[in-house]
Amino acid sequence: MAVSTMDSESTRSPPPGAGLTKGGSSLLPDGILGARLGSHGKHYVCGSMAAFTNILVTFPIQKVLFRQQLHGVLVTEAVQQLQRDGLRNLYRGLLPPLLQKSTTVAIMFGLYEDFSRVLQKHVCGSGVPELVTRSFAAALAGTTEAILTPFERVQTLLQDHRHHARFNNTAHTFRTLLTEYGVRECYRGLVPVLLRNGPSNVLFFGLRGPIKELLPQANNKAGHLVNDFVCGGVLGAALSIMFYPLNVVKARAQSQVGGAFQPCRKVLLTVWRERGGSVVMLFRGAHLNYHRSLISWGIINATYELLLKLL
Repeated sequence: MAVSTMDSESTRSPPPGAGLTKGGSSLLPDGILGARLGSHGKHYVCGSMAAFTNILVTFPIQKVLFRQQLHGVLVTEAVQQLQRDGLRNLYRGLLPPLLQKSTTVAIMFGLYEDFSRVLQKHVCGSGVPELVTRSFAAALAGTTEAILTPFERVQTLLQDHRHHARFNNTAHTFRTLLTEYGVRECYRGLVPVLLRNGPSNVLFFGLRGPIKELLPQANNKAGHLVNDFVCGGVLGAALSIMFYPLNVVKARAQSQVGGAFQPCRKVLLTVWRERGGSVVMLFRGAHLNYHRSLISWGIINATYELLLKLL
């Protein structure tokens, strides 16, 4: 049977649980976790746990990056801003990305598998290439993730030092936005999120398999873990550069509270003019974003594949 390039694991990966045996006996209770989660539920659980691990490790880096995206400052100035804010504010705004990312990555992996299965069932025998159905499934999963845009919105406000005096915490920020401005305000910046999520998902799932095939053959658990980290990291880093301007637009749009909703193009032009029409200034912070994404998606992909085997 031909294996699609968008399969969740490389053809060289061992079957789930293959590396978890000792002397022919499984190190885990046979089938208990898998049976409880169901054949498809494990993709959601593995995705969520992988994202949870990643956020705890990389949040301070993300905060430095956010300051660069918002203000166009050098990394040293962004770090100095955080130092002035104090250690107690370093993890301020952690809860929204923790909830948002653990949920969106669960949706990303879980819905991709579910949509792929449903679409393949409906087009079976119709001649539609599997690559097409899996690409469509990836785009649908990415679009669905945008439902959780309010978490990114609140994260932006809590990380922006200009709003420190106004918003106390996650619950207070949500309550203020909903009571004073309504649900629509929580979805400010939705367009760049949609433009980013769908295409990036298609590329991530489409290239994950081929990239892993190019890596050296892994003969043990450690080797597979390293390959999964490299594969996810390289893809995440490349996509972070490709979609960086959209994240700059999103950060600028979501830092505003109240007032008219500006079109994505107008926000981009405003940032472009403010930064002297310089591509270098527009991509300020991209190098840090590259390294953060390299680590983040390396952790997410490696943890996801490891947990998938464990379950």
